[in-house]
Amino acid sequence: MSNTRARSLRPVPDHRPHLEYRTIHGYRRAYRIAGEGPAILLLHGIGDNSSTWAEIIPHLARTHTVLAPDLLGHGQSDKPRADYSVAAYANGMRDLLTTLDIAKVTVVGHSLGGGVAMQFAYQFPHMVDRLVLVSSGGVTRDVHPLLRLASIPVLSEAARALRLPGAMTVVHALGTVASALHRSPLRPGRHLHDADDLVRVLRALPDPTAYEAYLRTLRAVVDWRGQVVTMLDRCYLTEDLPVQLVWGHDDSVIPVSHAELAHSAMPHSRLDVFDGAGHFPFHDDPLRFLNVLEDFVATTSPLEFDDGRWRDKLCSGVSEHDITGNAETRTAVLDAIGSDERSAT
Repeated sequence: MSNTRARSLRPVPDHRPHLEYRTIHGYRRAYRIAGEGPAILLLHGIGDNSSTWAEIIPHLARTHTVLAPDLLGHGQSDKPRADYSVAAYANGMRDLLTTLDIAKVTVVGHSLGGGVAMQFAYQFPHMVDRLVLVSSGGVTRDVHPLLRLASIPVLSEAARALRLPGAMTVVHALGTVASALHRSPLRPGRHLHDADDLVRVLRALPDPTAYEAYLRTLRAVVDWRGQVVTMLDRCYLTEDLPVQLVWGHDDSVIPVSHAELAHSAMPHSRLDVFDGAGHFPFHDDPLRFLNVLEDFVATTSPLEFDDGRWRDKLCSGVSEHDITGNAETRTAVLDAIGSDERSAT
């Protein structure tokens, strides 16, 4: 596939989402909502907002209620000095769904949103029909070096320069150049693939409250060594849950190798890797992404949560027999599970 987006989705005017707000625990939470039917919850990544799903929402809304919130600290939601851990975000999603009288969802999470989606499925399994992880965080340590650097307090202060007059004009110009280089015949590598989207995210950071919320969120999941949380130690709990993994082959933020590890650790999961796509596969090839998601929903049955079976799985724990794949992948999963530095969230 070429680097340009050759297969954009046609507009669906009748199902455009509208932005609404709910105040929960004193904080205003923004969300986009459209359609009717079984609910799909779309969770964006760090520094991003619900508009990242704008092209996908109207198509899903033809047959579903589609809910895409701005996570606390992002977009149009409030940005308090608060807990921005994945567990806190999962609690926030539970509260938002409860106020909207939505009992169960197919949850789709991108990047940080993938980690939140997995945490939500772990904390509130009775509320989850299916789980879709898109270029998800929270698999193992590897992450883009810039995110590691940004988590270091001294270096993160340098980002305050984005507030200087003209700084964002320079960032935008650099992004345009990087994007053009990536599309050129020179093909300088996958590291420039996501330039357009990363510049879009950076545009929100000059706002002081958005920047502080971004740092709190980043430091909850990343330090100078990489990601500090892993989902691999509890992936065995998804044995009965329909799981779809989607990754871009040229993801420069979270390597595609993480998809193989998650797929190995999650019994019966499906995996689709998009050639020519980066960290935002639903932007690079929205038509394929929509087809994969709709097929997954249409060909799987919602989880029927069983308290007794959940308890039995917790008691028995993860076993080497639950992990699939080749010897190298299995070893990598077991090493990540056995690491004494992994998160106990």
